[in-house]
Amino acid sequence: MESAPKLDMTDVKNRATIKSHYIDNVGTFEHPASLFAGSGEMEPATIKAFIANSDIKIKKLNKEEIIFDLVGAEPPLANALRRIMIAEVPTIAIEKVELWQNTSVIPDENLAHRMGLIPLGVDPRMLEYKEPNKPYDETNSIRFLLDVKCTKKVKDAPAIIRDTRDEDKYYINHNVFSSDLIWKPIGDQKERFEKEGIAPPKPLHDDILIAKLRPGQEIEMEVICEKGIGKTHAKWSPVCTAWYRLLPDIRLKQPIEGADAKELKENCPMGVFDIEDIGKVTRAVVKNSEACTTCRECMRHDNGKFEDIVDIGKLKDNFEFHVETVGVYPPEEIVIEALTKLKEKAVFWYEQVKNLDKE
Repeated sequence: MESAPKLDMTDVKNRATIKSHYIDNVGTFEHPASLFAGSGEMEPATIKAFIANSDIKIKKLNKEEIIFDLVGAEPPLANALRRIMIAEVPTIAIEKVELWQNTSVIPDENLAHRMGLIPLGVDPRMLEYKEPNKPYDETNSIRFLLDVKCTKKVKDAPAIIRDTRDEDKYYINHNVFSSDLIWKPIGDQKERFEKEGIAPPKPLHDDILIAKLRPGQEIEMEVICEKGIGKTHAKWSPVCTAWYRLLPDIRLKQPIEGADAKELKENCPMGVFDIEDIGKVTRAVVKNSEACTTCRECMRHDNGKFEDIVDIGKLKDNFEFHVETVGVYPPEEIVIEALTKLKEKAVFWYEQVKNLDKE
């Protein structure tokens, strides 16, 4: 009786397989002993081994976005990092709106909600979290004033303008923008910001439209900004988006040559495959596996002509992160702040477990 073929335990642990209509080997191993039945060996899983095999590789970095690979991590760790970036990295946002005058067409509650969603260019490290029973002061809040009244530029301006291009011709202050928010320093805030060399607080973008006014209409308010996190409300989240995907791993189980190679290349909408001349033979090769979106067109084409040849997989320990910042932090600082927070959590729970052992 023939013995079963020996499993490649590296692929079993680290690679999910994409089939034409389902995904195979999606499970992860929560403990190295889980591999014992398959490999007959205990795999070492120490902190030193994790450090030696893990890495962060930056692929793209600009003022708006960072793309990097997190290599050698388990899904719970990758997802914890993603959730911290979204929900636990602090920023400053408008929390209270003291509305003194609002004769615009926007209801008070809608206007207050719009104000809260304006991203602010304030360094969160300059403020403390506001404690529930503590009043607002220079240590835990920032204040802005907004006072805009629309008037006629031309005395006989029409009451209703059909063409919005004529608004500038007839009206003054007909648009209320985020740039109309004026910082009102409290206590020693002005001196503190100047001492730290930090720019005065202001909205991140000056052209955010808050409301449209007509002659005689007015908005007057004072807003109070607090330090908070996205877990409390999305307005405190520092990212527009933070997501990851498992990197594809494309293999050809046997050579695809001649007309079949050309057919495979043309059938892939993402340009994953290319053709190389090897002597007198043209052969298909994997050109850019990271471009694969696992649409599976290469496997389903022509009634599954290449289904048993093209092997599409996902690397379960290789995560490609995409993090786009709102603008409060540079994108790389969001990642650093999230890693710092993750470390704090790990140390906290380590101490909790350590104390349990003493009891």
